[in-house]
Amino acid sequence: MLFQGTDVLGVESGEITVAYRRWAEARVVPGRVYRTNAGRIEIDAISQVNPDLIVDADITGTGRENARDIRRRLRGDESLPTWRIAFHLVEGPDPREELANTTTFSADDLADLQSRLDGLDARSAHGPWTLAYLRLIEAKPNVKAAVLAEEVGRDLLPFKTDIRKLKNLGLTFSLEKGYTLTPRGNSYLKTLT
Repeated sequence: MLFQGTDVLGVESGEITVAYRRWAEARVVPGRVYRTNAGRIEIDAISQVNPDLIVDADITGTGRENARDIRRRLRGDESLPTWRIAFHLVEGPDPREELANTTTFSADDLADLQSRLDGLDARSAHGPWTLAYLRLIEAKPNVKAAVLAEEVGRDLLPFKTDIRKLKNLGLTFSLEKGYTLTPRGNSYLKTLT
C-alpha cells in the first residue's frame, strides 16, 4: 500500500490507522505485515464498505476531516468495491533489512539459503533461474525491470514476481528503476567463486 502527501506523516506517527481503497479484490490480509512508503504496517482488519454510507463517525483514525473528504479522495474506477483497511504501525527494525545487510554466512546459513534457491529453481515452470537472475542484476544494476525481463525472455510481471522471491531471501533491493544486489546478495555470489 502506498500513502500520499500528509498521510505518510500520519501513518509514520501512528495517528492514521485506517485507510480506504478501491480495489477489485482485497489486496491485503489481516495479520500480515506490509512494507509501505510510511513504514511497516500490520493489517488488523479489512472489510468491503459502501462509500455512500460512510459517515463522519466512521472516519476515526483516517486523518480526514469528514466522510465527504474520504469519498473525495478515493481513487480508481468507481465501479470497483471500496475497502476499509484498519492497521497499526509496526515498530522496530525490518527483519528483511537486517537480513539483506548480513554479509557473513555460517555453514548452516549457506546450506539453508542454497536449499531455498534450489527449491525455487526446482518449482519453476521455466527452469532454473535464481543464479542467472542474480548474475544479471549484479551485471546490470539500476536497469529497468522491463529491459531485464526482455533480456531473459520473460513477461514483465512473472519476472518481477521472481525477483521479489529473491528480495524476500534478502538478496536484492528494488530501486526506483530496476534492482541491485544487497550486501547479502553480493556475499552469496562471492561464496560461489
